[in-house]
Amino acid sequence: MDRRNFIRTLCSSLSLTAMGWSMDKDKESEESTKSTYNSKLVAVRNGEPVEMFKKGIKEFGGMENYVSKGQTVVVKPNIAWARDVETGADTNPALVGEIVRQCLDAGASKVYVFDHTCNNWKECYNMSGIRATATEAGAEVVSGDSEKYFKQVKIPEAKVLKETKVHQLLLESDVLINVPVIKHHGSTNLTCGMKNLMGVVWDRGFYHRNGLHQCITDFCHFRKPDLNIADGYRVTVAHGPQRARPEDIKLKKMQLISEDIVALDTAATQIIGYKPEDVAHIKYAYNNNFGEMDLSKVNVKKIVV
Repeated sequence: MDRRNFIRTLCSSLSLTAMGWSMDKDKESEESTKSTYNSKLVAVRNGEPVEMFKKGIKEFGGMENYVSKGQTVVVKPNIAWARDVETGADTNPALVGEIVRQCLDAGASKVYVFDHTCNNWKECYNMSGIRATATEAGAEVVSGDSEKYFKQVKIPEAKVLKETKVHQLLLESDVLINVPVIKHHGSTNLTCGMKNLMGVVWDRGFYHRNGLHQCITDFCHFRKPDLNIADGYRVTVAHGPQRARPEDIKLKKMQLISEDIVALDTAATQIIGYKPEDVAHIKYAYNNNFGEMDLSKVNVKKIVV
């Protein structure tokens, strides 16, 4: 098989069906592609959140490759909804706790965890389990419920989101680690890496009033995360984020890790049964050179736990 056909075949195997990966479970547990491109994506499956992250982050040289001694870190999960972990509405709390631990082990002086939630923030933090696991791991879990925590910034390169109020911790911290949960969303088809960053701004309503996909894209002009870890352990594949039925929540046991937020979101679309072209902000971000949406141009590594 020539190299071009090999890459096409491998990337098609990343197309994830309702059962997970199009891949024989008896085959070798680790596969990788060699690429001349800079973008890299690690996709892990068939494990628990902590063990999948431990295996995946090793492929990027460990957390110490992103966090240096004395730095401050923001870990931004999805904590938008006052739901328990079984619903998959929020980022898996065990994953958040492990990320916090590894940041501190790498030498971080402070690790902050927050979200500007949709439901009552205290209920979201508690019911999701994230307050407990993040605090136990050593993080400072802070509020995003008041406008006083947000500072005005300008984004001159943006088409629509020319200015917005951003949580002050994002402005003050050295490292941003984005930890979305992969879900269907009625307004955008997908909520994952880029959309999760709506939780660091105050006026989310502006996005909805002025072009949701464009505003999601515009924020990347201001700041892209240093690392993205997408939780695909329990995945809402339909009627998200608020009207998911029990049958819409699938136990996928997956995780995606990448510095490239566009590649991450592209792979996430396949997990819930869409194409990247079905999510406008992925196309917009690609056209703005924020990342790669052609997975044949991404160095993809697959790990089966």
